[in-house]
Amino acid sequence: MPPHNLHVNIKAMTHTPSLDDPIQFIKGVGPRKAILFEKLGLTSIEDCLYFLPFRFEDRTQLKKISQTVPGEYVTLTGEVLNSGTMFMGRRKRLFEVIVQDETGVIRAKWFQFNESYMKEKFKTGQKIILSGKPTVNKRSGLEIIHPDTEQVTGENVSSLEIGKIVPVYHVTDGLHLKSMRTIIKNVLDKYLHLIEEFLPDDLVLRHNFPSRAEALAQAHFPPQDSSLKELDSFKTPAQKRLVFEELFLIQLGLACRKTRTKGEHTGTPFKTRGELIKRFVKILPFTLTRAQKRVLGEIMEDLEKEKPMNRLIQGDVGSGKTIVALTALLTAVDNGTQSALMVPTEILAEQHYLNIRPFCEKLGIEISLVTSALKGKERQSHFENIQAGRTQIVVGTHSLIQKDIQFKKLGLAVIDEQHRFGVIQREAIGKKGDHPHLLIMTATPIPRSLALTLYGDMDVSLLDEFPPGRREIVTDLFFENRREEAYSRMEKQLQQGRQAFVVCPLIEESEVIDLKAAVTVFDFIQENFPQFTACLIHGKLKKEERQDIMSRFLKKEIQVLVSTTVIEVGIDVPNATVMIIEHAERFGLAQLHQLRGRVGRGSHASHCLLLAYHPISEEGQARMKAMQNSSDGFIIAEEDLKIRGPGDFMGTRQSGLPLLKIANLLRDIQFLEIARKEAFHLINRDPGLTDQKHQRLKKALQRFLGNYMELMEVI
Repeated sequence: MPPHNLHVNIKAMTHTPSLDDPIQFIKGVGPRKAILFEKLGLTSIEDCLYFLPFRFEDRTQLKKISQTVPGEYVTLTGEVLNSGTMFMGRRKRLFEVIVQDETGVIRAKWFQFNESYMKEKFKTGQKIILSGKPTVNKRSGLEIIHPDTEQVTGENVSSLEIGKIVPVYHVTDGLHLKSMRTIIKNVLDKYLHLIEEFLPDDLVLRHNFPSRAEALAQAHFPPQDSSLKELDSFKTPAQKRLVFEELFLIQLGLACRKTRTKGEHTGTPFKTRGELIKRFVKILPFTLTRAQKRVLGEIMEDLEKEKPMNRLIQGDVGSGKTIVALTALLTAVDNGTQSALMVPTEILAEQHYLNIRPFCEKLGIEISLVTSALKGKERQSHFENIQAGRTQIVVGTHSLIQKDIQFKKLGLAVIDEQHRFGVIQREAIGKKGDHPHLLIMTATPIPRSLALTLYGDMDVSLLDEFPPGRREIVTDLFFENRREEAYSRMEKQLQQGRQAFVVCPLIEESEVIDLKAAVTVFDFIQENFPQFTACLIHGKLKKEERQDIMSRFLKKEIQVLVSTTVIEVGIDVPNATVMIIEHAERFGLAQLHQLRGRVGRGSHASHCLLLAYHPISEEGQARMKAMQNSSDGFIIAEEDLKIRGPGDFMGTRQSGLPLLKIANLLRDIQFLEIARKEAFHLINRDPGLTDQKHQRLKKALQRFLGNYMELMEVI
């Protein structure tokens, strides 16, 4: 019987290569490096193929040291003349390598380093490649701080890294760039022949795309005549092909889902603009805006169809989404069905309930509030009324999707602030009825690129008009040394009979995070402004206490409401004209914009005062600048996308959609729109991808979507 290792080798020899092969069996990897690759999210051959360089270095023209220009990126070769650790003062150390060629000397310096590793790497006489931006040190001359370096050790390395346009990959501790290049090259050499074309031939020809295999090869190791500018902006033919391919597959999944939703499910068509709605419009204390009327027209048109509505309403803070939602909820009731409004927090649920209940009482509609605060007999009574159909409108948190809650006949579900819910919760509320109509609302404006991706299977309505009389909010930034000035501005407004919000990130002092806590700020206001009534509200208060405080604030019995972020959404106090946000640098941009929207709801000039404390990060500074420059939610959203990047915007990592490996929704919006057009055009012609010529595409789509909840089982 052969020894165990021989058995393994024979097995390896007979193995048929597959794109699912583990990366550890590639030459140069092995079990230890495979763990490092896993940290980068790379476990299979296919993962490596789509792990593209994030930038490139032009080493087609290696320069001499004498040709370097301070501030301009350069790649040069030279010989290590000397190296070692140097001290700057008593404690600060740096590692310096002196490199020379026939034209001069340059110094490479590192302030963060492993001394034993560096000494081993940079030995006297070693030939190296040095890349970076040189500067001039008055004492020692030319130097490069923390350059990229490569050892010149043989012909194989030289072929990848000298005289070429060289890929630069993200790496992790213990995995060096040189190793990454070599391993990726080994992957391409062994597996590229397995790459099949799946895009339709006419599409490839129409856009003049290279083949999929050619695109992958050139995206890693570009031709020598490639433009560095095009490479770094992902605009080469190979990169454009791969960006398009990824976006096309997502849009194809969305198109399939939209077609399936409209084609398979039969909902309950409603009669719209009935007697209940006519009575409701008569008791409204204001006239609907043109935008509200337009959006309601789109909703009513959907509700009249047998196919379930699947619509998203985008509207900035204060654009009047609640009344639009209530009109839809009442339309469901007018048709003999129940309706539900699901929101992310108990505070918001309470506010919606309190805002909607007066209308329902005048119309004789039974409305119920369901949150986790319901206990015992009261909870059981609410659930029984819902199951029996006596409760016609239910407002609640994710408690609405508990197994215990059964609707008699749910005709419409409205989800507010959708981005705070997971995909499973969104799907679960829809399963509470027989394919009820679905209306989703968000006050967090979504950049077009994200909307097309996150909600590409939905019809979208835009509330882009504010009720008349709303004043623009003046936003100013104060650092801690001007804190008294900010509160003085608040005092002037209070003296004129106005009211103020003061928002803090915490409820009580934290030893871990040095923030001005709500309790401390509340004490400060009571001590410094005793002539005004202040009150503290936060999520740990009982529901009755919170409602009592808000009622007194609305009645102007309280002048200053000190709060945690529980007042972020859903509160309408027209007399409140000042919003002070303590430690504004700690809040996200969308959250700051939401908070600001709590003021400016009346006819008086309003102010949002951002109080920021040092140290403040570059991102924090960018957020403060964006808040000062614009009050337009969509402009704010675009800035937020630029600052945070598409991966983290609005929790899209939990959105249920595949994470983008190649495309960037901020950079590639033009490709996204082209991909969307092509995908929906194709699905209109071949809804189930049943045509024989689309079988590879169908297989690729199923492989790409995998187990992503949002798009699974679309075909």
